[in-house]
Amino acid sequence: MQIVTKGKNIEVTPALRDYAEKKVAKLLKFFGNEAAGKAEVMLRTERELHIVEVTVNLNGLLLRGEEATEDMYASIDGVVEKLERQVKKYKTRIHRKLRQDLAKEQQIAAEQALEEVKESEPDSNGLIKIVKTKKFAIKPMSAEEAAMQMDLLGHNFFVFANAETDEVNVIYKRKDGTYGLIEPEF
Repeated sequence: MQIVTKGKNIEVTPALRDYAEKKVAKLLKFFGNEAAGKAEVMLRTERELHIVEVTVNLNGLLLRGEEATEDMYASIDGVVEKLERQVKKYKTRIHRKLRQDLAKEQQIAAEQALEEVKESEPDSNGLIKIVKTKKFAIKPMSAEEAAMQMDLLGHNFFVFANAETDEVNVIYKRKDGTYGLIEPEF
């Protein structure tokens, strides 16, 4: 992760820069070492307050926090704690949604197991017979968030509404471990 530290009305000493960057880098523990992103740390003083603003963009997830105290180091600690709470809340929300989706999938699978399903085979006129149809709600999200959802679900592909283009896209995992994105073309 790239961390940019800037100062306004304050000289950013190497010790202060190192402290801020080490604290902000701790957020990576929530996303694994492969997390790519950028963090901007703005240190400033106003009157007798030391204010720290941090904006983090990790894999499409945008986090922002601000803390003001009488000590710059305490402000850094406070803003990082706020960001950690945001990340935990976000991850809890994702895990809760995944558990609900998994429960729904298991219920559907159990219902389908009760039915006898024939394997797909060409019928007498040579056409492929579709034996299963699945419907699900899709929510707008970025391609990065869709990739994260796909990985969390353990699937090889994920259908989602692209928040940038308002079109249905498919993200998939390639054999070499990278990701591919299928976009419709009309």
